[in-house]
Amino acid sequence: MIETKVLVRLFAILALAFFGGVFSQPAQAGTIAVGSCKKGVTFYPTIQKAVNAAPAGSVIDICPGTYQEQVSITKNLTLIGISSGTADAPTVAPPSGGLVANATDPSGGGPVAAQIVVSSPATSVTIQRLTVDGKGNKLTGCDGSGSSVPLMVGIYFQKVSGTITQNAVRNQLQDTADQSCPNGLGIYVESGGGATTTVNVSNNTVRSYQQNGITANGFGDGSAGPSVTIENNTVDGAASTGTAAKNGIQVGFGATGKVTGNTAIDNIWSGDSSSDNGDAGVGVLVIASTGITVSNNTIGNTQFGIVTESAGTGFLADDATITGNKIIGTQIFDGIDLCSNGNTATGNELNSSTEAAIHLDDSCGSTGNKNTINSNTINEACAGVLTGSGTSGNVDTPNTMFNVINTVLAGDSCTTLQNEGTSAQAASSGVKRGVARIAPYPPKR
Repeated sequence: MIETKVLVRLFAILALAFFGGVFSQPAQAGTIAVGSCKKGVTFYPTIQKAVNAAPAGSVIDICPGTYQEQVSITKNLTLIGISSGTADAPTVAPPSGGLVANATDPSGGGPVAAQIVVSSPATSVTIQRLTVDGKGNKLTGCDGSGSSVPLMVGIYFQKVSGTITQNAVRNQLQDTADQSCPNGLGIYVESGGGATTTVNVSNNTVRSYQQNGITANGFGDGSAGPSVTIENNTVDGAASTGTAAKNGIQVGFGATGKVTGNTAIDNIWSGDSSSDNGDAGVGVLVIASTGITVSNNTIGNTQFGIVTESAGTGFLADDATITGNKIIGTQIFDGIDLCSNGNTATGNELNSSTEAAIHLDDSCGSTGNKNTINSNTINEACAGVLTGSGTSGNVDTPNTMFNVINTVLAGDSCTTLQNEGTSAQAASSGVKRGVARIAPYPPKR
């Protein structure tokens, strides 16, 4: 009898140790859902509750519906919008009370109200097949420097690697008639301060933003920014605005990588003219980042097509490769403006440039030098190649040109009326055409 009791006790102890060990193990990564459209998995009513509950490495399937929330992700996850029957387009929308600050931007220095924010300790996150709509954000006003408080962002990756793909990001602009603040970024990828991140931004549609459609920035402190591949996106400024300039795609302040296969259209500030001092819209802007590849993009109806701009010692935009792009209908200014050195612009097709098809621009310090400009096809421009005063070391032939008033023109402006009778405006005599007119994020100080 005594032996039997001992054996029973021993069995109980072993069983308790076994089951206690099982239940003390961390939950295993798997698939969970938001909404009840998917059977056989645990589901949650909101995206944030699913994110909070999911073990790192999990996949979160998001059912069709509108989720009025701001989502914060700090662990490695994959969020995928799924369809159910004929329903699709899971949508993240502002809460009923509007967006509130939920992050801080190291480069801009201010608060951020992001609809989806991804930050450390996460190291790799995927956001896929979601609609992120900023309409109803209830954000208004600017601070003393002209910046909005807080900055509105659709999808914000801060110091985290990952993938942003097949999303529809729209209406990142203030709910106010006055949209003059440098606010509203559709997709924003940022890192610096020693963090090394790699992000792929692909096959998204981004439209109706107030400042930039897609932005990849370093911190602006001289440290390396994110390495990005921005490819096959459609970026649509949606309409001209008389209150703020906007850019389709920006890579800047130490970010590296390539911009390829995108379509960027309708980045126009209608308040700009050939004689005022306002900012102008840009299709693809490279500012203070070296070695960027800009290739096989289609850019149309903008004031500058592609711009590279150096911003002082240690903040150069040199050695860009600009090839295979099609640039159509640049109003007021240039198809390609190289306000940096050592760039290569070959094999591009530039049609209907109000001023220069390609400008070797000396207005960003000692810039516009040692560029290779050849094998481009140019149809209709005031100048095929405009070489800024004092620039040197450039190779600017051979290019194929027709309907071009000046094939190669020395100086900083082209004064002949071009595109008369269209919405484009002529360059005026005596106005230097520097890209001091661009409006990056964060704003120039």
